[in-house]
Amino acid sequence: MNITVFDDLNQLYKKAADTFVELSEKSIQKHNKFTVALSGGSSPKAIFSLLATPEYAGKIEWGKIYFFWVDERWVSLDDDRSNFKMTLETLLNNVPINKAQVFPMFKEDIEPGKYAEEYEAQIREVLGADGIFDFILLGMGDDGHTASLFPGEAVLDEKEKWVDAYYLKSQEMYRITLTEPIINKAENILVVAFGESKKHALNEVLYGEYHPKLYPLQLINKKEGFLFFTDRKAVNG
Repeated sequence: MNITVFDDLNQLYKKAADTFVELSEKSIQKHNKFTVALSGGSSPKAIFSLLATPEYAGKIEWGKIYFFWVDERWVSLDDDRSNFKMTLETLLNNVPINKAQVFPMFKEDIEPGKYAEEYEAQIREVLGADGIFDFILLGMGDDGHTASLFPGEAVLDEKEKWVDAYYLKSQEMYRITLTEPIINKAENILVVAFGESKKHALNEVLYGEYHPKLYPLQLINKKEGFLFFTDRKAVNG
Protein backbone atom coordinates (compact mmCIF):
# COMPACT_ATOMS: atom_id res chain seq x y z
CA MET A 1 0.00 0.00 0.00
CA ASN A 2 1.26 3.44 -0.95
CA ILE A 3 0.08 6.01 1.64
CA THR A 4 0.18 9.73 0.85
CA VAL A 5 -0.59 12.29 3.57
CA PHE A 6 -1.77 15.71 2.39
CA ASP A 7 -1.73 19.03 4.24
CA ASP A 8 -4.43 20.47 2.01
CA LEU A 9 -7.61 18.72 0.85
CA ASN A 10 -7.64 20.57 -2.45
CA GLN A 11 -4.27 19.02 -3.21
CA LEU A 12 -5.65 15.60 -2.28
CA TYR A 13 -8.59 16.04 -4.65
CA LYS A 14 -6.26 17.24 -7.41
CA LYS A 15 -3.96 14.25 -6.98
CA ALA A 16 -6.96 11.91 -7.06
CA ALA A 17 -8.20 13.54 -10.28
CA ASP A 18 -4.71 13.34 -11.78
CA THR A 19 -4.59 9.65 -10.86
CA PHE A 20 -7.92 9.05 -12.61
CA VAL A 21 -6.62 10.73 -15.78
CA GLU A 22 -3.33 8.82 -15.73
CA LEU A 23 -4.96 5.44 -15.17
CA SER A 24 -7.59 6.08 -17.83
CA GLU A 25 -4.87 6.83 -20.38
CA LYS A 26 -2.93 3.68 -19.50
CA SER A 27 -5.97 1.42 -19.59
CA ILE A 28 -7.32 2.80 -22.85
CA GLN A 29 -3.91 2.45 -24.43
CA LYS A 30 -3.72 -1.13 -23.13
CA HIS A 31 -7.17 -2.46 -24.07
CA ASN A 32 -9.18 0.45 -25.48
CA LYS A 33 -11.42 0.89 -22.42
CA PHE A 34 -11.32 1.99 -18.81
CA THR A 35 -13.51 0.04 -16.38
CA VAL A 36 -14.21 1.77 -13.08
CA ALA A 37 -16.26 1.23 -9.92
CA LEU A 38 -17.06 4.45 -8.09
CA SER A 39 -18.09 5.28 -4.52
CA GLY A 40 -20.42 7.85 -3.04
CA GLY A 41 -19.73 10.36 -0.29
CA SER A 42 -18.33 13.87 0.06
CA SER A 43 -14.77 13.15 -1.06
CA PRO A 44 -15.75 11.37 -4.30
CA LYS A 45 -18.21 14.22 -4.94
CA ALA A 46 -15.35 16.73 -4.79
CA ILE A 47 -13.18 14.56 -7.06
CA PHE A 48 -16.00 14.10 -9.60
CA SER A 49 -16.70 17.83 -9.65
CA LEU A 50 -13.04 18.46 -10.41
CA LEU A 51 -12.99 15.86 -13.19
CA ALA A 52 -15.94 17.64 -14.82
CA THR A 53 -14.05 20.95 -15.10
CA PRO A 54 -12.52 21.92 -18.47
CA GLU A 55 -9.04 21.42 -17.00
CA TYR A 56 -9.66 17.69 -16.61
CA ALA A 57 -12.61 16.78 -18.79
CA GLY A 58 -10.71 17.48 -22.00
CA LYS A 59 -7.96 15.04 -21.04
CA ILE A 60 -10.23 11.99 -20.75
CA GLU A 61 -11.76 9.76 -23.44
CA TRP A 62 -15.13 9.55 -21.72
CA GLY A 63 -16.72 7.42 -24.41
CA LYS A 64 -14.36 4.56 -23.57
CA ILE A 65 -15.16 4.45 -19.85
CA TYR A 66 -17.48 1.83 -18.35
CA PHE A 67 -19.03 3.08 -15.11
CA PHE A 68 -20.01 0.72 -12.32
CA TRP A 69 -20.57 1.45 -8.63
CA VAL A 70 -18.88 0.01 -5.56
CA ASP A 71 -22.07 0.02 -3.49
CA GLU A 72 -25.45 1.61 -3.18
CA ARG A 73 -28.33 2.16 -0.83
CA TRP A 74 -31.37 0.36 -2.21
CA VAL A 75 -33.20 3.56 -3.10
CA SER A 76 -34.51 4.89 -6.41
CA LEU A 77 -32.03 6.59 -8.73
CA ASP A 78 -33.61 10.00 -8.12
CA ASP A 79 -33.37 9.69 -4.33
CA ASP A 80 -31.00 12.18 -2.71
CA ARG A 81 -29.33 9.28 -0.89
CA SER A 82 -28.39 7.58 -4.16
CA ASN A 83 -24.69 7.40 -4.99
CA PHE A 84 -25.68 7.20 -8.65
CA LYS A 85 -27.65 10.45 -8.46
CA MET A 86 -24.69 12.26 -6.90
CA THR A 87 -22.33 10.98 -9.60
CA LEU A 88 -24.82 11.88 -12.32
CA GLU A 89 -25.21 15.45 -11.09
CA THR A 90 -21.53 16.14 -10.41
CA LEU A 91 -19.92 14.26 -13.30
CA LEU A 92 -21.88 12.16 -15.77
CA ASN A 93 -24.29 14.91 -16.84
CA ASN A 94 -21.35 17.20 -17.53
CA VAL A 95 -19.08 15.06 -19.73
CA PRO A 96 -19.66 13.18 -23.03
CA ILE A 97 -20.17 9.64 -21.74
CA ASN A 98 -21.68 6.67 -23.55
CA LYS A 99 -24.92 6.05 -21.62
CA ALA A 100 -24.90 2.38 -22.65
CA GLN A 101 -21.71 2.02 -20.61
CA VAL A 102 -23.25 3.24 -17.35
CA PHE A 103 -24.48 0.57 -14.92
CA PRO A 104 -26.44 1.95 -11.93
CA MET A 105 -26.57 -0.32 -8.91
CA PHE A 106 -30.36 -0.20 -8.65
CA LYS A 107 -33.35 -1.33 -10.69
CA GLU A 108 -37.06 -0.85 -10.15
CA ASP A 109 -39.39 -3.77 -9.46
CA ILE A 110 -36.77 -6.35 -8.55
CA GLU A 111 -35.55 -7.75 -5.25
CA PRO A 112 -32.09 -6.52 -4.13
CA GLY A 113 -30.66 -10.04 -3.99
CA LYS A 114 -31.89 -10.82 -7.50
CA TYR A 115 -30.43 -7.60 -8.84
CA ALA A 116 -27.09 -8.41 -7.20
CA GLU A 117 -27.00 -11.50 -9.43
CA GLU A 118 -27.97 -9.43 -12.45
CA TYR A 119 -25.34 -6.81 -11.65
CA GLU A 120 -22.64 -9.46 -11.37
CA ALA A 121 -23.69 -10.75 -14.80
CA GLN A 122 -23.28 -7.23 -16.20
CA ILE A 123 -19.81 -7.01 -14.71
CA ARG A 124 -18.86 -10.36 -16.24
CA GLU A 125 -20.13 -9.26 -19.63
CA VAL A 126 -17.88 -6.17 -19.62
CA LEU A 127 -14.87 -7.42 -17.64
CA GLY A 128 -14.87 -11.07 -18.63
CA ALA A 129 -14.42 -14.11 -16.43
CA ASP A 130 -11.46 -12.64 -14.54
CA GLY A 131 -13.48 -9.68 -13.26
CA ILE A 132 -10.58 -7.26 -13.06
CA PHE A 133 -11.57 -3.59 -12.83
CA ASP A 134 -9.01 -1.09 -14.04
CA PHE A 135 -9.82 1.25 -11.16
CA ILE A 136 -11.87 1.17 -7.96
CA LEU A 137 -12.43 4.24 -5.80
CA LEU A 138 -13.13 3.52 -2.13
CA GLY A 139 -13.80 5.55 0.99
CA MET A 140 -13.75 4.59 4.66
CA GLY A 141 -16.36 5.28 7.30
CA ASP A 142 -15.58 6.33 10.85
CA ASP A 143 -16.18 2.70 11.84
CA GLY A 144 -13.69 1.33 9.31
CA HIS A 145 -16.25 0.11 6.78
CA THR A 146 -15.69 0.43 3.05
CA ALA A 147 -18.18 -0.05 0.23
CA SER A 148 -21.17 -1.61 2.08
CA LEU A 149 -18.89 -3.96 3.96
CA PHE A 150 -19.94 -3.04 7.49
CA PRO A 151 -18.48 -4.39 10.75
CA GLY A 152 -19.91 -7.71 11.85
CA GLU A 153 -21.99 -8.40 8.73
CA ALA A 154 -22.02 -11.79 7.02
CA VAL A 155 -21.09 -10.18 3.69
CA LEU A 156 -17.53 -9.85 5.03
CA ASP A 157 -17.13 -13.62 4.68
CA GLU A 158 -18.29 -13.78 1.07
CA LYS A 159 -15.69 -15.47 -1.16
CA GLU A 160 -17.67 -16.51 -4.25
CA LYS A 161 -20.12 -13.77 -5.19
CA TRP A 162 -18.77 -10.56 -6.72
CA VAL A 163 -21.90 -8.64 -5.76
CA ASP A 164 -24.14 -9.14 -2.74
CA ALA A 165 -27.20 -7.49 -1.22
CA TYR A 166 -28.43 -7.66 2.36
CA TYR A 167 -30.56 -5.87 4.92
CA LEU A 168 -28.49 -3.60 7.17
CA LYS A 169 -30.43 -3.47 10.44
CA SER A 170 -28.57 -0.46 11.83
CA GLN A 171 -29.78 1.62 8.86
CA GLU A 172 -33.11 -0.17 8.37
CA MET A 173 -32.50 -0.56 4.65
CA TYR A 174 -31.05 -2.87 2.03
CA ARG A 175 -27.56 -2.28 0.69
CA ILE A 176 -25.97 -3.72 -2.44
CA THR A 177 -22.20 -3.94 -2.71
CA LEU A 178 -19.16 -5.31 -4.45
CA THR A 179 -17.49 -7.92 -2.27
CA GLU A 180 -13.92 -8.42 -1.11
CA PRO A 181 -12.95 -10.96 -3.82
CA ILE A 182 -13.67 -8.67 -6.77
CA ILE A 183 -12.40 -5.52 -5.09
CA ASN A 184 -9.02 -7.10 -4.37
CA LYS A 185 -8.75 -8.24 -7.99
CA ALA A 186 -8.74 -4.68 -9.30
CA GLU A 187 -5.71 -3.45 -11.18
CA ASN A 188 -5.73 -0.21 -9.19
CA ILE A 189 -7.49 0.81 -5.96
CA LEU A 190 -7.59 4.29 -4.44
CA VAL A 191 -8.87 4.76 -0.89
CA VAL A 192 -9.64 8.32 0.18
CA ALA A 193 -10.15 8.82 3.94
CA PHE A 194 -9.44 12.00 5.86
CA GLY A 195 -10.47 14.10 8.85
CA GLU A 196 -10.07 13.72 12.59
CA SER A 197 -13.18 11.50 12.84
CA LYS A 198 -11.33 8.84 10.84
CA LYS A 199 -8.25 8.78 13.07
CA HIS A 200 -9.09 5.81 15.29
CA ALA A 201 -10.32 3.52 12.51
CA LEU A 202 -7.50 4.55 10.19
CA ASN A 203 -4.89 3.73 12.81
CA GLU A 204 -6.48 0.32 13.41
CA VAL A 205 -6.78 -0.44 9.68
CA LEU A 206 -3.20 0.51 8.90
CA TYR A 207 -1.30 -0.41 12.04
CA GLY A 208 -3.55 -2.46 14.33
CA GLU A 209 -4.01 -6.21 14.58
CA TYR A 210 -5.90 -7.90 11.77
CA HIS A 211 -9.57 -7.75 12.77
CA PRO A 212 -11.55 -7.30 9.53
CA LYS A 213 -14.81 -8.13 11.29
CA LEU A 214 -14.27 -4.92 13.27
CA TYR A 215 -12.46 -2.88 10.60
CA PRO A 216 -13.59 -4.22 7.20
CA LEU A 217 -11.21 -2.05 5.17
CA GLN A 218 -8.50 -4.45 6.36
CA LEU A 219 -9.98 -6.96 3.89
CA ILE A 220 -8.63 -4.86 1.04
CA ASN A 221 -5.02 -6.00 0.92
CA LYS A 222 -3.73 -5.71 -2.62
CA LYS A 223 0.07 -5.64 -2.74
CA GLU A 224 0.43 -3.59 -5.94
CA GLY A 225 -1.59 -0.71 -7.33
CA PHE A 226 -3.08 0.21 -3.94
CA LEU A 227 -3.07 3.92 -3.12
CA PHE A 228 -4.28 5.50 0.11
CA PHE A 229 -4.82 9.28 0.30
CA THR A 230 -5.33 10.84 3.72
CA ASP A 231 -4.55 14.06 5.62
CA ARG A 232 -2.72 15.23 8.74
CA LYS A 233 -5.89 15.34 10.83
CA ALA A 234 -6.58 11.66 10.24
CA VAL A 235 -2.98 10.73 10.90
CA ASN A 236 -2.15 13.04 13.80
CA GLY A 237 -5.56 14.04 15.13
